[in-house]
Amino acid sequence: MSRLLLAGATGLIGQITLTLALASPRVTRVIAPTRRPLPAHPKLVNPVVDFDALPGDADGWHVDAVACALGTTIRDAGSRAAFHRVDHDYPLAVARLARAHGARAFALVSALGADPASRVFYSRTKGELEQALANLGFDSLTLLRPGLLGGDRAQHRAGERWAQRIFGALGPVLPRRYRVVPPERVAAALLEAVLDARPGRHVVPSEQLLG
Repeated sequence: MSRLLLAGATGLIGQITLTLALASPRVTRVIAPTRRPLPAHPKLVNPVVDFDALPGDADGWHVDAVACALGTTIRDAGSRAAFHRVDHDYPLAVARLARAHGARAFALVSALGADPASRVFYSRTKGELEQALANLGFDSLTLLRPGLLGGDRAQHRAGERWAQRIFGALGPVLPRRYRVVPPERVAAALLEAVLDARPGRHVVPSEQLLG
């Protein structure tokens, strides 16, 4: 692979994925559209964009694969509508544009419990996105479904930190799918998915991301 588009490069998983991709000899160029500029790197192309008005004819869509780590929470987004826009509409817009310009592989950081028929809004949104991506015709589609993520986020999320402590302490007795997942494992799996680009649709459950 030569050209990779990374969506969500400023988030917890995205930052780690970006570091791994820039260090990988298998990646010659990383296109990372963001709202604010990233530190410069010889392999990095960093268009500053408005995700509500993505340019349809930009050269950055001509990539081999897309790794998507875009996401927020309803609390941080401020409303269900805003959350749906970030976690569903933005990733889908990126996928459609990249696919239209020839991208063959797509990997997404989704979530444990993603299901388009779920009664839970968060899980239903994730599931609807997965379903929409499956209809775009990528040769390779990988859906990572981590549970609770470890690590420190730029935004302070007290609830998540308490959950990390509780689930971390209970880790040895919890079923593997409910254990805290290190963000480094998710980022490595995300990059591996697009580098390997195995044909077909693949779901990676949370327990598999524990190693």
